[in-house]
Order: sequence, then C-alpha cells, then structure tokens
Amino acid sequence: MFAVIMAGGKGSRFWPRSRERMPKHLLDILSERTIIRETVDRIRPLVPAERTLIVTGRSHAAELIRQLPEIPPENILIEPVGRNTAPCIGLAATHILKRGSDAVMLVLPSDHRIGNEPVFREVLQAAAGAASRGDSLVTIGIRPTGPETGYGYIEQGDLFSTSGNEKIYRVRSIREKPPREQAEQFFRQGGFSWNSGMFVWKASTILKAIERCLPDLHRGLIQIREALGTNREEEVVGTIYAGLQSVSIDYGVMEKAKDVLVIPGDFGWSDVGSWDTLWEVAGKDPDGNAVRGPFLGIDAADSLVHSPGKLVVLVGVRDLLVVETDDALLVCRRGRSQEVRKVIELLEREGRKDYL
Repeated sequence: MFAVIMAGGKGSRFWPRSRERMPKHLLDILSERTIIRETVDRIRPLVPAERTLIVTGRSHAAELIRQLPEIPPENILIEPVGRNTAPCIGLAATHILKRGSDAVMLVLPSDHRIGNEPVFREVLQAAAGAASRGDSLVTIGIRPTGPETGYGYIEQGDLFSTSGNEKIYRVRSIREKPPREQAEQFFRQGGFSWNSGMFVWKASTILKAIERCLPDLHRGLIQIREALGTNREEEVVGTIYAGLQSVSIDYGVMEKAKDVLVIPGDFGWSDVGSWDTLWEVAGKDPDGNAVRGPFLGIDAADSLVHSPGKLVVLVGVRDLLVVETDDALLVCRRGRSQEVRKVIELLEREGRKDYL
C-alpha cells in the first residue's frame, strides 16, 4: 500500500501565519507539530516512509524534506504548476505504476485534523480492502453533524459490504456544495456524508477512470510516464504538466464514474480551513477563548488568540480572531475569517509581495 499526500495550495485563509513560501500545512497551527508532520505520523502504522509520496510545488520541496527527513527525497513529487487534484493524483499513480507496483493508494490532503486516529486507520484499512478486491473507487465520507454548506455531499445507496465495524455503501450521487435549504434537507433525510476529499483505490483503477473521464489528461500522463527515470524527465514533466487541464478529481472523475463506494467515517474530522474552524476545534479556557501564546483577558470571551511571541490583552470584547506575526497583525470578527482571502487579493493588487 502507498500513501499519497497532496501538499499544494497556499492556505490563504490562514494569513498572516500562512504565506506563499510557508503555507498552512508546513506550520504548527494545530499543535506543537506541523500539520504535515501530524498527517504523516498518523498513517505511519499503515504505510512506511518509503511508500509515502508527497505531491507539492517546487518552492515547498526543500522545507518538506527538512521537516520529514525519513521520506526519501525521490518521494517528494514536484508539480511544476498547480493543476488541481485530478492531475496531482494522476501524477502520483503514474509514479507508482512506473515503480512496478499496482498498489492500493491512500490519497489524503495534507491539512486535515483527525481526533480519533485509531478509528481513522480502521476506516482506511476497510477502504483499502474494498479497493484491493476489484476496480472500485472508494471515498471516505464524514458523518454530518449539521447542515454544513461548505462541503460537498455524498449520497449513499445500497450496502456493499461490511468490514469490522465499518459499513461500505455504493454511491448513488455526489453533490456540489449545496445552498442552506438543501443542506438542511440532506441532514434531515440522512444517508448523506460530507465529502472529505480522501480516497482509496488501486493505481491502475484511477488511471483507467481518468482515461474514461478525462482522456486528454490521460494522454498527458502517458507522455510523463514514458519520460520518468530518463534525462528528459524534468523537461517533459514541466512542459506536459503545464498544459494539463486544471480540474478536481471530484468534478472530473468521481461525479462521472460508475463503481464508486463510500465509507461514512466518524473519527473527529475537520478540514480546519480557516481561523474560525481552528477556534471550533481548539481547546478553550472557561471563557471560551482559544489561546496560543501569552494572554490576559478581562471580560473577554469566545475569541481566538494566536500570538506565540507577544502578550495579547483583550478587555471587554468577545468573538474576535487575533493573529500576530513578526510583520503583521490580523484582527477579525469571528465568523468572517473566510474574508481573509480578500486581504490576499488586496495585497496582490497593491503589489505588497513582502506580506504574501
């Protein structure tokens, strides 16, 4: 079994901690360990370092090698440009097959929080068993805790099989992020999971699915595979990859594929996509404040303070997000951290690249 960790993206909603050169997954936002370190550590009982591949951008490769010294440098796969998850996953599958192995791939984002790691590994093992027995594309769903509009939804069909404590279902449909009314309907109806962006399949199975659903991408991957291990590899990968369509695996493949299975998981999952979600999952003091760094609060409640190096004092306020770095300070109303992306857009328009 191989693990493929997708470590692209900027993590722009975690500005000012997250920057172009040091995005969210390379930071110690959730704990004393960096997020990518936590991701690799939690799958170590299932997959050894030599079969763990990390797909990332060139500017982040050196830092990944520094943080994860046990991962062989040749397992850090470089995307010349970001092209979304379908090309990323196809590139990793191509490398695995080139190594002479039609192994099961665990495809995992680099930046999730998992509360119950033993149960998480049980779900992955159940998914790997189902994927190894045929040509199914297996996705890990998350049991909804409410009518969330920020995630896609997976509608489960008939029971496919049972593995230990985990039930595996055929997928009836995959839905885009719904409006509030539809999300409430899905939650009341039951039989829906949040789309976690975690997948399990054989390398050959996903490449066959890409060939059916995204033939142009498949042709590009064939050209890349022929160049792997030759002195033309870097040139060919750079040229071909830049010309690939930017498309997600969900939209490009999963919504069109026939043999798709889902395992609804309940293991304390969060995608920790913003400072707001960090406040939600973090430990809090008796006043509801989630604090990292020295802090004093007087009549201050329900706020997040992330300032490892400087004392922050809040007086008579609540529902704030306060994030301090050496060169920037963010103060934001809790519930509006999605708008931090607008800060990035504004800095880009004004040419203030030193803050990006």
